Amino acid sequence: MEVYGRILLVAMPAFLALVLFEKWWGWWRGNDTVRTNDMIASLSSGITNVTKDVLGLSVAIISYGWLVSRVALVKIESSWVVYVVGFIALDFAGYWVHRIAHEYNLFWNNHIVHHSSEEFNLACALRQSISSIVRIFAIFLLPAALLGVPPQVIAVVAPIHLFAQFWYHTRHIRSMGFLEQIIVTPAHHRVHHAINPEYLDKNYGQIFIFWDKLFGTFQQELPHVPAVYGVTRPVRTWNPIKINFMHLWLLIQDAWRAQHGIDKLRIWFMPLGWRPPDVADKHPIYTISDVYHFQKYDPKTSRLLNTWTCIQMAALLGLIAYLFYDIAAIGAPAIFWYGGFVFASVYAYTELMDRNPQAWLWELGKNLLGFYLLLTFPGWFGLAAKLPGIELAIGGYLISASVVTVWMNRQLRDDSKTVPAAGY
Repeated sequence: MEVYGRILLVAMPAFLALVLFEKWWGWWRGNDTVRTNDMIASLSSGITNVTKDVLGLSVAIISYGWLVSRVALVKIESSWVVYVVGFIALDFAGYWVHRIAHEYNLFWNNHIVHHSSEEFNLACALRQSISSIVRIFAIFLLPAALLGVPPQVIAVVAPIHLFAQFWYHTRHIRSMGFLEQIIVTPAHHRVHHAINPEYLDKNYGQIFIFWDKLFGTFQQELPHVPAVYGVTRPVRTWNPIKINFMHLWLLIQDAWRAQHGIDKLRIWFMPLGWRPPDVADKHPIYTISDVYHFQKYDPKTSRLLNTWTCIQMAALLGLIAYLFYDIAAIGAPAIFWYGGFVFASVYAYTELMDRNPQAWLWELGKNLLGFYLLLTFPGWFGLAAKLPGIELAIGGYLISASVVTVWMNRQLRDDSKTVPAAGY
């Protein structure tokens, strides 16, 4: 956890700088592909994901270390070759995990947040799951385990493999020539994120595109079929925590409502989108039927609201940086209280972005939690020793955040325009 946290201290500012650069570049070229509220939602999703990962809030059914110790046929000594083999094996596993997430109801819940944006840009690459508590990934690393690739190699290669999937989430790079035949490019991944019938369930590759060509899931970007992004059952919220669990909630509801026992069981393992016929008839769900004519989720906002949300997110990023930097010294259970404050913060300000009339209650709840942490963990988990006066600064922030959010929530409530409710 500590090592990964230190890596993120470098990676997060770099990703943020690239996201902002893409927005500036699009504005400068007259083709801005980054809506501010959508960008904030994407960055907020990234905040929850890295916090969850650093806190270690997941369980692997089978660890790679256990697997390689029992099935390795050969033992490869550490060299550049073993890192290449490990990288290719990791990408092979990534293809299948990614494909399964798209093809089966149960596993889609772990991936829906990544596709929930109705835009396609670098920011949406950061929409990553917090609902993947149980991991099955190691099972698909069997080829690497058979070859005896050491766990230490996978541990080094995995973050590189993950971060290398960031750059191709953009509409500003068109074709890349001969590289289109080898690696996943922006053109390939635009197809993957599209909800056009021609593009659905295609291009699952993460680094190498030849897996899709080998297993029959490749689709070239078509000049006459402009990609439309999102999910066919739109999420209609900026709140990444809600998005992470809405598909699971739908499955639970459908399983409960189903009349036949077999439907209650098989719904979890049926192809994505399948619902028991009796439930679908009684409880229909809005699905986009014409991808070229639907209204994107875009509740009325203002420059003031966007500015306030950015301030909230910037303050949270500062506090997260300290958590990642000193996580070992903070220790358990304090780190989980800290993580709870991070999740509560994201939930509160994204509810305000959604214009939820109860957003001020979520904000007050978050700030009360903040004051509790100030009293329970003096010096804000030891930060005051490095930054004297930080307790007063955080206390002042919590009070001002409550006041501003209550006022802003009232202003939004008084607005006459009706905002589409969040749903799925």
